[in-house]
Amino acid sequence: MSKFTMPIRFAIAMAGGLIAYFLVLALFNLHTNVMFSLFNGVIVGFGIYEVIKYTKIKNGSAFSYTDGLTNGVVSGFIATILFTAFFALYAGNINPDFLDGLIGPWEKTYNTSIGSVIFTVAIGGFSTAICLSLCFMQLFKPSWNTEGTKKVLRERGPVIR
Repeated sequence: MSKFTMPIRFAIAMAGGLIAYFLVLALFNLHTNVMFSLFNGVIVGFGIYEVIKYTKIKNGSAFSYTDGLTNGVVSGFIATILFTAFFALYAGNINPDFLDGLIGPWEKTYNTSIGSVIFTVAIGGFSTAICLSLCFMQLFKPSWNTEGTKKVLRERGPVIR
């Protein structure tokens, strides 16, 4: 089994959740309100939290910070790529009038095209994946406050502390 099988599964689930949420908003014509995209962070956050949690369960005592961070970032990046591809397809082909409602006020002032909006969606997703992975790893990383670690630090002496 590949090292990235679990992150890919979680990425597909996250992308599916993001796409479903976007389409539900589109049903009620709320998909042009940028404030509703804040819930995307909750969807991605839940997915990244779960992939790191299952990585820790799977690896047990061999779990390392690198394993959890890698799986969180990889799953977030793949979900971002999938959602960005859907967003590009939707904004470019399925509903070409969507961008007029989304960036209407800025379109007259700035030269905003579909490419710059898709780029912004991708960069937002990548940065969210990195930040949330780093934040959640603080919950899952091995603690230095155990009795074994305190014993090792006492044996090393005051110089290394």
